[in-house]
Amino acid sequence: MSLGLLVFLSLMLGVAAWLFFVWTVKSGQYDDPEGPKYRMLEDDEDARTPAEVKPRDAKPPERQGAKPPERQGAKPGERQDAKPGDKP
Repeated sequence: MSLGLLVFLSLMLGVAAWLFFVWTVKSGQYDDPEGPKYRMLEDDEDARTPAEVKPRDAKPPERQGAKPPERQGAKPGERQDAKPGDKP
């Protein structure tokens, strides 16, 4: 009786493995295993949009918490955007 049970269990395990393999083939798991590693080496010139290209003279973004530059001729500690008579 135990030999028959082992044969039945091994057949069920084989059928389950076969069904799992068929499911992976149908879901596209084995479509192109070599393609992505070569595709990343290709240049996609047309994929770049003009919005992604920054002009050379573009001003870099302001850092948060950075102090504005001091204006020429200002007293030490006076900000560039300060008007005469403003308190620091």
